[in-house]
Amino acid sequence: MSSTATNTSTRPSELLPASFILPDLVSDFPYPLRINPHSNDVVCASEQWLIEGVRLVEPHATKFMGFKAGTLCAFAYPNADASHLRVCADFMNWFFEMDDWLEEFDVDDTLGMRDSCIGAFRDPIDFQTEKLSAKMAKSFFGRFIRTGGPGCTQRFIRTMDLYFTAVARQVDYLASGHIPDLESYIALRRDTSNVKTCFALAEYAARIDLPDEVQAHPVIKRMEEAANDFASWSNDIFSYHIEQSRLQDAVDYASALCKGTIQRFEESRTMLPSWGEEIDQQVATYVEGLQDCMVGVLHWSFESERYFGKEGPQVKQTRIVKLLPKRSN
Repeated sequence: MSSTATNTSTRPSELLPASFILPDLVSDFPYPLRINPHSNDVVCASEQWLIEGVRLVEPHATKFMGFKAGTLCAFAYPNADASHLRVCADFMNWFFEMDDWLEEFDVDDTLGMRDSCIGAFRDPIDFQTEKLSAKMAKSFFGRFIRTGGPGCTQRFIRTMDLYFTAVARQVDYLASGHIPDLESYIALRRDTSNVKTCFALAEYAARIDLPDEVQAHPVIKRMEEAANDFASWSNDIFSYHIEQSRLQDAVDYASALCKGTIQRFEESRTMLPSWGEEIDQQVATYVEGLQDCMVGVLHWSFESERYFGKEGPQVKQTRIVKLLPKRSN
């Protein structure tokens, strides 16, 4: 998922550790990894769609392929049929490419990207734009709305809007040197990770559309927050050797937070009310989708080359991460 920008204050290189140890999130995780049977064909087709659509050339194309964003969707949406998985994979490939572009943008550029993409989502048929990111958004979202329910569709658009707004705020913080307190950071991170949009895709992939009053129920919201926090904070841990803004004790602290999210998720599950047999079945499907998003992000982080390069499988086994050379500002 989207990695967080962090404060990179200067520290003497000789004081930096050479490596750190990942928490054993995989063994401790209670939900099984499931893989969509349409994965291979859909992943390849979606990658080609992105490469041709944004005209990627080497070495950028190889780097993009290493992200394996489509594989994340195969993990996160294991029950989706091929056509729905393809839309999810197209979104995820588009999102990772766009998220990389945003790293070079200032606040105005970020909000400009937001305006064009949200316009494309609100009217993917008739919205006119010359921006490449919005054209690609029109492509996959025009297919999304063919079967996506009205509530699910609006949740997708709203969470994407939250993402762009949060990224703009993050850019402003970095430019001004502002470091938010932990509570503010957690709230911001829940939007910059864009996991909320993945939850809307879970509804779409399962072809369900939860009623607004169900989706807004406090217990559902607590489960979403727990799932979001796990995906976001584990991403922060895996990004450590790239960002290098924390030490081993911070990694361990984030690990404890991740493990606490599972307890919150399960405690909330026991508190789910009943809305009747039909809606209860949709809720059960949605909750399973939240689980799949968590476990999918966890295992994909080692499959992708985004965090550990080609050493992901080895890191997954040993949990030892060698730090990259510290980036200069």
